[in-house]
Parts: sequence; structure tokens; C-alpha cells
Amino acid sequence: MERPSVARMYDYYLGGSHNFAADREAARAVLAAVPDAPLMAQANRAFLRRAVQFLIDAGVRQFLDIGSGIPTVGNVHEIAQGAAPDSRVVYVDVDPIAVAHSREILADNDRATVIREDLRRPERILTHPQVTELIDFSRPVAVLIVAVLHFVPDSDRPAEILRTLRTALAPGSHLVLSQVSDDADDESPQQHEAERVYQLTDNPLVVRTRAELAALFDGFDLVEPGVVWVPQWHPECTEGADDAERAAFRGGVGRLGD
Repeated sequence: MERPSVARMYDYYLGGSHNFAADREAARAVLAAVPDAPLMAQANRAFLRRAVQFLIDAGVRQFLDIGSGIPTVGNVHEIAQGAAPDSRVVYVDVDPIAVAHSREILADNDRATVIREDLRRPERILTHPQVTELIDFSRPVAVLIVAVLHFVPDSDRPAEILRTLRTALAPGSHLVLSQVSDDADDESPQQHEAERVYQLTDNPLVVRTRAELAALFDGFDLVEPGVVWVPQWHPECTEGADDAERAAFRGGVGRLGD
């Protein structure tokens, strides 16, 4: 609890209560450098909501949310099961406190569970008993890796991680990705300061370009409009579209063909 957690910092940006003094201190340091951080978190959460609703409309009823953080208001099980009560959701996070909070939240939900595991060990996620109990990999599954990849450096081989996950999925499955993105050649002072603060956590920040993020959808067919600033992905209205870059997150959804 004395060391900042990216899951609990994200909860703080969203106005949640599942965070501690160390998380709030680190989050405030990021806010000092990047005042739009709450806007960024909220835009990303709105993208998650729209993506899950899109998947429900596409007939998907199984969701594997890796790097889920704390499933507070507006998370996957609420959205999916609110629209389709038979939906099954497995949350995966490496933070023990986030997992403990998640277990409390999901205690009475027999179609949703949480496991403590690391995105960098996809084989262990795919074979975990609690995962295989709820998720039938012979049927379409939505894998969500939202606001996580910017904590996975290239040295951890994110493309290889995603390839391992993809090979376990049935046709009609989907991949949802989003992360902090910037195409500029030089870091802004704000980005540099945010990266400095995240160095104090267990998950240093890695910013990727649009092209780098799009390449991680290898093997999937990108759903229109492709990889875009998250407010531009299937927006419910055009308000804010001209200012979408402020969200700092790009995202997209890919479908695994037959």
C-alpha cells in the first residue's frame, strides 16, 4: 500500500474510492504535469463501454478483461450483463489489492470472477481453472486489454503475448486494445514528467504511435474506423470530435475471421 499502483491511480482519476495515500500522491503528481489525466481516463472508460456494447450487439457473450484494475462503476460485467444477463466475464489483474477489491465486488455474481495473473504470462491465464470454468474457448471470446499496453515495454514482447492469446481464440472472437499514444518525434515536457512519475510504480509508461498500436492487431481484421483516438471510435455524438486528441488514448477493435 506504500507503493503507488497504476490500477488504484486509474481508480483515483475516475473519482473512485479504491485507492491509498501513495496512489493519490503519485496521481496528483501526474495531474500537475498532465491536468487532462481525468479526462483521458474518462474518455478511455467511455471507449470501453461502447466497445463492450458493440460486442454484445455482435453476439459475443464471453469477456476476458486482462489488466482490468478495479471493476468499479461502468466496468465490463455491469455493461455486458446489463444488456445480456447470460454474459460471462473474467477479470485478470496482477495487483493483489485490485484483485481483493474485485473479489468483494463480484462475490454474489456467479457469471463473473477475477484471478491474479500477469498479462506477460498469457499461457497461465488461458489455462487457469477459474478462466476455463467460465470461458469456453471453442466459442467467440472478447479479449479486452484496455489502458494496459502502455505498461508493457517492447522488451516484454507484446506482439508475442497477443499472438499467444489469438491462437487460443475461436473465429468470431474479438480483441479490444487501447493505450496512451503519440506520433510526435520528441517528448513533450508533460509526457516526460508523466513518465517520470510512473517510473515510481511497478509499471513504467511506454507511449506508442498509431502505427505501432495498429501492428499489434496482427491476425485480426480491424473494425471500422480502425485505430483512432478513443472519442472517435463509434461515438454516440460528434461533440468533442475535433478535440479528440486531448484524450491521449488511441484504441481499436479487431475481429478474428473464419
